Amino acid sequence: MPHPAVRLVDIRETPLDVLEVVDALGDDSSGGLTLFVGRVRDHDGGKGVDGLDYSAHPSALGRLQDVCDRVAARHDVQGLAAVHRVGTLAIGDLAVVVATASAHRGVAFDASRDLIDTLKDEVPIWKHQAFGDGTEEWVGSP
Repeated sequence: MPHPAVRLVDIRETPLDVLEVVDALGDDSSGGLTLFVGRVRDHDGGKGVDGLDYSAHPSALGRLQDVCDRVAARHDVQGLAAVHRVGTLAIGDLAVVVATASAHRGVAFDASRDLIDTLKDEVPIWKHQAFGDGTEEWVGSP
C-alpha cells in the first residue's frame, strides 16, 4: 500500500518541471522543502559528453514507487516526490527531480538525500552516454 506522504512518482519521456514537484508537496504543515535536481552535464570521467539516453526497465516505475514508500516510512515527512526522465536528453536537460517536505529542514535534507541515493542504487534506469571523442558508455546497467 502506498505511503500517504508520497504525492508524485513518475518516469516520463517529456521534460521535467520543478514547479510541478514543488506544487505537489504544498501543505501548511511543512516548514521545509528540500529539492534535488539532476541535470545532464557536459562531462564525465574527464571526457566531454555530447548527450545521453536514459532507458528504464518495465519494472522501473514500480521500483521507484517502492523506493519512495520506503524512504517516506524512514523519515518524518509530510510529502515526497520523485520524477525521472527517459529518452534522449541534451546537455542541461533535467534528468531527475526529487523533493521532500517536512516540518523541519533537517528531516527534509536527510530524506531527500536518502531518496536520491536509494533511487540511484535500486531503480533500473540506465544511462547511455555519447562522448565527444566518439566513444560511448552505459552507466548503471546490470
